[in-house]
Amino acid sequence: MRPGLADGVRLVHDPVRDRDALLYPEGSLLLDGPAPDVVRACDGRRDAGEILAVLSETYEGVRAEDVADLVGELVGRHLLCDGGRPAAAVECADPSDGGSTDAPGGAPLPIGMVAELTYRCPLHCPYCSNPVQVSRDELDTAAWIAVLDQARALGVLQVHFSGGEPALRRDLPELASHARSLGMYTNLVTSGVGLSLDGLTDIDHVQLSIQDVSAASADVIAGLRAHHKKIAAAALVRSAGLPLTVNVVLHAENVDRLTEIADFAFELGAGRIELAHTQFYGWGLLNRTALMPTAEQVRRANRAAQAVRDRYADRAEIVYVEPDYHTGRPKPCMNGWGARQFAVSPAGAVLPCLAAQQLPGPPAPSVREHGLAEIWHRSELFNRFRGTEWMPSPCRTCPMREVDFGGCRCQAFQVTGDAAATDPACVLSPSHELLVAATEVRSRPVIVPRRYPGRGGAEDPAVPGTSR
Repeated sequence: MRPGLADGVRLVHDPVRDRDALLYPEGSLLLDGPAPDVVRACDGRRDAGEILAVLSETYEGVRAEDVADLVGELVGRHLLCDGGRPAAAVECADPSDGGSTDAPGGAPLPIGMVAELTYRCPLHCPYCSNPVQVSRDELDTAAWIAVLDQARALGVLQVHFSGGEPALRRDLPELASHARSLGMYTNLVTSGVGLSLDGLTDIDHVQLSIQDVSAASADVIAGLRAHHKKIAAAALVRSAGLPLTVNVVLHAENVDRLTEIADFAFELGAGRIELAHTQFYGWGLLNRTALMPTAEQVRRANRAAQAVRDRYADRAEIVYVEPDYHTGRPKPCMNGWGARQFAVSPAGAVLPCLAAQQLPGPPAPSVREHGLAEIWHRSELFNRFRGTEWMPSPCRTCPMREVDFGGCRCQAFQVTGDAAATDPACVLSPSHELLVAATEVRSRPVIVPRRYPGRGGAEDPAVPGTSR
């Protein structure tokens, strides 16, 4: 093997941390010690012996097995591949004018930002996690430019342009170009409906959602005749040479076709396939009973997902997100509250997670009134559940507290009414049975399609059969 950077992977140097990092679709990896030099030596032309020789010029006592282990790990994570591209670290923008990067109390610096540019969307998916009640208020271009500048100064290395449908914003090319000029990795999370790449030259990666395999079923779930447009969007992304993730939200209506969906995603050209069970927030929570898979459906899905992983292990990255309503284990929401990521809503609210506006307490801080550094480090919302000191028993003494971070605060609030309670997804939670009861579906109510005030962005009439 002659390893080099895989498609869609970039090596950058971050002056905020004074560290190199690998940025890739939906993720990042900070590099320590000689790891950046190992990556730079992987230029797609050198074999293992030649890579070792390059490193030996700089490091004494470098061991072949250590280099092989690191390269093997990066290949296994689809960050390096045989015959890949050479790596040259790109310098991120100098953040000196962006505000304080102090970290009071040892708060970590964020790596990722979800930029929810708009809640407008042509689709009406019943599992959408956007709030049921939304404002039409949106930050203008200048405000988003300022947010990007402050995010880079704070340490953000990756921006996920999301929504709603971010392509409905005419300034998306300008925002993506500005993010790239700062050295940040740009992800576009899109429905594919109406997607054009004209002028959109600074996107590093596209995540495209699909609803099912057949047009008949997919269009009913989306509430729009959109399936053929998604196929066209995937072809457009691949013809532009961009790495593609295909994402599908799994629920009672489509989970039995998990294998066929994964096969279809691979046929669309996906190098990464995300099969994620519905997270019950916003419209998803409103439709929870209608969308909830049975325990038997989940067991079949788990087996199918493993078979898909085995089949595509060498050709695509397969991400399978199990439903924590059924597993007895809470999900590590956002990799810890106020630890690695934050979201900015269309109106400028800054949130530790996408659903946090529902929590009781003071309103979420806004970029209209405060700087990102101040919000990240000092706001009550971000510090409320940061770390482990806030945790009640049994979380406080649980050996998993640094793995699942106490689970999801929004889910705890939704089920128990107490945002500080142990996530009821955990079998150790005193409220676990409340969540288990929600999985025992005896009848399916009519689905309520997602609606945006004024139906902004819809191109086609909703297809018959959305409400069943």
